[in-house]
Amino acid sequence: MSTKSTECYTTEPQASCLRIEMPTGRIYLLPLDQFAFAEMDSDGKEQLLHLSFATHEIMVRGHSLRRIETALHRLELSFITTLPTKYHSLVAEGQPRIRDIVVTEIEPGAKPSQHN
Repeated sequence: MSTKSTECYTTEPQASCLRIEMPTGRIYLLPLDQFAFAEMDSDGKEQLLHLSFATHEIMVRGHSLRRIETALHRLELSFITTLPTKYHSLVAEGQPRIRDIVVTEIEPGAKPSQHN
């Protein structure tokens, strides 16, 4: 029996950083006071949540990401990670399932990305 958690995010009322754990084992800690904005888009099947911080851009792709967006809006989002496909069936309907996370460092002096 596996003890792997089926949670792909956690919240903490006094969160000061967002911890992003990548499948490769790399971990990012981004201060919530450097959070600039979020944007969510849906292509029908999945949602794409774009998070912009002072030093990094994060793209989160998955299902039912509204709870994650709301937790960040409240500055309570403390952790995100991808959820392996084999655990998706264990997650209750309507609960977030993160399929992919892409983290991009913003180069100093680079122009911000533009979205149409």
